[in-house]
Amino acid sequence: MTAAEKLRELGITLPAAPAAVGAYLPWARTGNLIFTSGQLPWLEGKLAYTGKLGADLGLDQGYQAARLCAINAIAQLAAAAGDLERIRQIVRIEGYVHAAPGFHDHPKVLNGASDLFNAVFGPRGQHTRTALGINEMPLDAAVQLSVLAEVVD
Repeated sequence: MTAAEKLRELGITLPAAPAAVGAYLPWARTGNLIFTSGQLPWLEGKLAYTGKLGADLGLDQGYQAARLCAINAIAQLAAAAGDLERIRQIVRIEGYVHAAPGFHDHPKVLNGASDLFNAVFGPRGQHTRTALGINEMPLDAAVQLSVLAEVVD
């Protein structure tokens, strides 16, 4: 099953790749690597999840925010590669969780992204990952996700 077919099976329609909100590129390619900028939980032009995990938002909301970041990252990868079947491997995910003091479930939040990459890309979606909690986030977003992927021509 292709990544596009898997997205359809999951009921996901990829949005247009979100535009940068600052003086940077939404993605860059060097050689056979694509790097995305930090993807936020945008949904129809608005941030769907804002605030701190463990204070304003619960674990399930964090999981859904990370999943939404992953959907936006997949949209960036599609724009960069031209076809998701050209993605050979999701190499690394760097996830940042907007966390209140005492919140320690960052890995569980980021499973929302990891689970989606694994479901959409199968073995090509297995990746390394960093899960960090931070005190403040751009635009008060709950989660931010950056992706490194290998692409083939």
